[in-house]
Parts: sequence; C-alpha cells; structure tokens
Amino acid sequence: MIPLSWYLVLAALLFCIGLYGVLARKNAVAILMGVELMLNAVNINLVAFWRYFTPDLIAAHAFVVIVFAIAAAEVAVGLALIISIYRRRKTVAADEINLMKW
Repeated sequence: MIPLSWYLVLAALLFCIGLYGVLARKNAVAILMGVELMLNAVNINLVAFWRYFTPDLIAAHAFVVIVFAIAAAEVAVGLALIISIYRRRKTVAADEINLMKW
C-alpha cells in the first residue's frame, strides 16, 4: 500500500508546478493550464484523504466530480474569452490584455 505522504508530495509538486505556470507565464492559455494543474492537485488530495481516513463514505468522490465540473466550465469559458480576445487584439499575452482598464 502506498503511504499517504507520497500522494501529498505528488499533489504538492503538481500544485507548485501549476502555481508557477500561473504566476510566471504570459500566455493566457498557459495560465489556464496552470489553473487546471492546481485543480487536479486538489483532486489528488481529496481522493487520497478519502482513501486513508473515510473509505466508507462517498463524499470525496462527489467533491471530485464537482471539481471536475468546475474545471471543465472554467476551461470552456476561459478558452471562449481567449478566442474572443485573440480575434479582437491578435494576441493572447496576458500583459497586453487590458480590455477592462479605464
């Protein structure tokens, strides 16, 4: 049986990679990919804690499905916004997207 700490280390590494992707990248698509990595790290934590502490309850699976649904909605809306901005500005660089500035 794999110890819980291995799952937590994997999730922490995945979350850190996603956080780096969000903070260091200038491409809006890469930023969305970083957010997705962070959400998947949360899912790994949810399932790992469920498996080790309350395997009788199914609540963690429900939360994972909700997080997957939120991630899918975030990708759909995010990509639609990025495509719209690209058509208008011809760029997806986060520094140059200033549509809401006064």
